[in-house]
Amino acid sequence: MTSTCSPQRRRQARTPFRLLMAAGIALSVSGCYVAKDTTGSIPDDYRKRHPIAIKEGDRTVEIFIGKSRGSLTPSQRADVAAFAHSWRRESTGGILIDAPAAAPNGVAASEAVREIRSILAAAGVPPQGVNIRPYEVRDPAKLATVRLNYPRMMAEAGPCGLWPHDLGASTDTSYNQNRPYWNLGCANQRNLAAMVDNPADLVQPRPETGVYAARRSAAIEKYRKGEDPSGKYSAAYENAKLSDIGK
Repeated sequence: MTSTCSPQRRRQARTPFRLLMAAGIALSVSGCYVAKDTTGSIPDDYRKRHPIAIKEGDRTVEIFIGKSRGSLTPSQRADVAAFAHSWRRESTGGILIDAPAAAPNGVAASEAVREIRSILAAAGVPPQGVNIRPYEVRDPAKLATVRLNYPRMMAEAGPCGLWPHDLGASTDTSYNQNRPYWNLGCANQRNLAAMVDNPADLVQPRPETGVYAARRSAAIEKYRKGEDPSGKYSAAYENAKLSDIGK
């Protein structure tokens, strides 16, 4: 006696088998997937993550000129003289003076520019190294200023305050790997770049200065005579004390 199954029963019997095969295929495909480390290229050292770049920038000093006064105040003359001294020490180009044109204080500003040029010349700035560039004042109600500019080498880092990843718990791989967050060390690098006097000091040391020949000759002469070349201190200095606390 032969048993037969209806087409509906045959389809119901194949359904669990199909589900099992689909689950197996999905499991095999998921096993081949490798999570991509998006933070692998970010260095852990903050000096490499936020490097200090040396580039050319402008140093600017603004001189405020009133409508009825063309001469500079004593503090403004000191600012211009200090500006000229800094130009001689660190400038990589000439001085550019931005003077307001068609401004309410335009006449006073032009008189102040002549005084500024005389101070610069007295400080050793050659006349051919100073250029004047007029600029248009867009807001007549705002007091226009005379700006002194020169290019120089400067150090800069940043910008800071970038947060490409969340600091809290997340599915990002950087959180699980305990990597430093992106902004760590940026403020320190930026402050160091702003405080350094000579940007070249960040790249290479300065050359040694000459020795103090007078002191060296005196020490060598004492050594030749068999005397103690060290300094001599008075008895009051040797017996000095800072405090009697604890006695």
